[in-house]
Amino acid sequence: MLGGSAGSLEAIFRVLEHLPRRLPAAVFIVIHLYPRQRSHMPAILGKHTSLPVQQAVDGEPIKTGRIYVAAPDRHLLIAENHIHLTRGPKEGLHRPSINMTFRSAADVYGPRVIGVVLSGMLDDGAAGLWEIARHGGVTLVQDPGEASFSSMPESALQGARIDYKLKAAEIGVMIGRIVNGEEEPPGRTADLNPAQKEEFSGFTCPECRGPLYTKKGEGPAEFRCRVGHVISLGTLIEESGSTQERKLYEAIVALEEGSDLARLAAGRATGGEKDDFLREADQLKEFSSAIRSMIERRQTSALP
Repeated sequence: MLGGSAGSLEAIFRVLEHLPRRLPAAVFIVIHLYPRQRSHMPAILGKHTSLPVQQAVDGEPIKTGRIYVAAPDRHLLIAENHIHLTRGPKEGLHRPSINMTFRSAADVYGPRVIGVVLSGMLDDGAAGLWEIARHGGVTLVQDPGEASFSSMPESALQGARIDYKLKAAEIGVMIGRIVNGEEEPPGRTADLNPAQKEEFSGFTCPECRGPLYTKKGEGPAEFRCRVGHVISLGTLIEESGSTQERKLYEAIVALEEGSDLARLAAGRATGGEKDDFLREADQLKEFSSAIRSMIERRQTSALP
């Protein structure tokens, strides 16, 4: 199964072009798409492979030698011998979520799963690859040096045990070799320890503002809210920064409107009352300018 985001389409073309004509396995592709976007992915990808390509359909049986593409605004879950689509809570602000697809496949098929993370922003797919590795499956990433956007492959390399780091064309060849028994992946024993208890993290969900819970232990840091949104540490940092900036601009709007209202009131007042309103207007404008300066001087750290 392949997961990608920004800049991944060209990489997917190369992977598909180098898959064997007869593949005794099913291929699942998850690409981040706009929720209202009509997907033409099956037709686009079908030009780069002799294997049949179709959009995933809820409840459909899984057939080998076929490529299934996630539908916009639906999570693609791998169940026992069939596909399940859901519009459940987003993971990492995405639906479909690469992590969710990878995790579901690992839960059902364990060591039979091959997971691939391609070009993309942030870190969707890293936690999913970690789960695939934990269940004894095979993990691959596109060489970050080749990826148009290296964040997703790099996050996977940092957060999970990766078996192969390859160029996109090499990934297609390697998948064929592994599936046909021509390549023996590194040996790995499944590590299915009981799930650890979740603890309140002290943070709130950027999607619904509910409390976020997390587990301590190995694997990429993830946070889950009561509703079911799942957020990685990198995404949480990114969204927190956006929230801070948005709130500061909201404060600027409120202060500048207050300043204008005070000046309007000053124009209708007389004597000392007029002077009080003018001082208030100047003070509010000063506060607004201070916040603008804070935004300009704000320094951010690069995500790991």
